[in-house]
Amino acid sequence: MFETIQGEGSFTGVPAIFIRLQGCPVGCPWCDTKHTWEVDPEREHAAQQVLSKSEPDDSWFSDNAEGLLQLFVSQGYKARHVVITGGEPAMYDLRLLTSVLIDAGYSVQIETSGTFEILVHDKTWVTLSPKVNMQGGYEILDQALARADEIKHPVAMAKHIDELDTLLAREATNPGAQVFLQPISQQKRATDLAVATCIERNWRLSLQTHKYIGIE
Repeated sequence: MFETIQGEGSFTGVPAIFIRLQGCPVGCPWCDTKHTWEVDPEREHAAQQVLSKSEPDDSWFSDNAEGLLQLFVSQGYKARHVVITGGEPAMYDLRLLTSVLIDAGYSVQIETSGTFEILVHDKTWVTLSPKVNMQGGYEILDQALARADEIKHPVAMAKHIDELDTLLAREATNPGAQVFLQPISQQKRATDLAVATCIERNWRLSLQTHKYIGIE
């Protein structure tokens, strides 16, 4: 858990508290948070030990919703936007956590691959970053497509645009969802493709701003 600036999608530039949940079976080969994939009981530590780490690793802490709110205060966090990410946060039932945060006056966003049912408060902003044909073998759920407020699709080559077109054509997909293309690993080829496609389709470009300016 840490406070930073949201670097992607429709909330780019917004100060945010990130809650990164441990565990993900999806298996994206380009994932930059592979330390979140396994929930190893031996890597559970006290909250302050995890919060004070200077480099990403697979250590984690557990707490309840009220405990997290207290940590926000003790850490001196000022942001009023909370991003629940992972790992794959939709592996967990987040209705209680998101309700407590929203009742406390925070706006809440979840970032998910769309491979698990999304269980959150109705006012939670859902960022769907669909992961198609990953090694974990999980399919994108209709429920996730219907619940998405924005679809932020990672792209490196033309086949990724084709995959997105297939998802958008599914009957369940929310027709009002904002569509973003995000170049994988900021590669020039991927960026050029994303820019050209966004112009052609009137979609939006999502750059990983936090990586360009060197923040977490």
